[in-house]
Amino acid sequence: MKKRFLNSIKNSIKKQYPNYSEDKIDEIMYGVEGIYLTITKTIIIFLIALILGVCKELLCLLIAFNFIRLFAFGMHANKSIICLIFSSVLFIGGAFLCKYILISKQILYVLYLIALTIIIIFSPADTVKRPLIKKKKRIRFKILSIITVLIYFILSLFIKNTLIINSLIIGLIIECILILPLTYKIFKMPYKNYVNYGLNVSN
Repeated sequence: MKKRFLNSIKNSIKKQYPNYSEDKIDEIMYGVEGIYLTITKTIIIFLIALILGVCKELLCLLIAFNFIRLFAFGMHANKSIICLIFSSVLFIGGAFLCKYILISKQILYVLYLIALTIIIIFSPADTVKRPLIKKKKRIRFKILSIITVLIYFILSLFIKNTLIINSLIIGLIIECILILPLTYKIFKMPYKNYVNYGLNVSN
């Protein structure tokens, strides 16, 4: 079904824009495939969450996670089935934690300190298909990632809603897991892919 859908989109693009090069079409299709996989994976995970009664918690967690993900990036599994299994474990498990645990202020401060340290050292973490070649862009995303962690921390100090507090820190922890070199190594994926394009790209 996936292959048929993507081929249909690709053929439509070729007919609509016959002047597009193969590289341009491949670039567009990479984005289309990403959207397709994200939507299908999210639907499946939400169905599981609905059955288990953690749909609200999953939604809050995904919002918190995806916001920091915008800047810190991180690993993508190279097979959709692995991505689905790994994502289901992380996010369904995270949703249960959001619903049932109560984190003391002291532990929360320690978790934010650990998360901030990981973000400072390892973000942004790129992938083979999306290498962050330009040094200025990497620096900008690192700064934005750090600012986001600080915003999460400040929100956690003033918000009284336990679900939101848990979602912010657990979403951040999941993102930290996905940018660690160890996670890349476990899934046998290359780390710091921009190095292959030269270290002196600064613009």
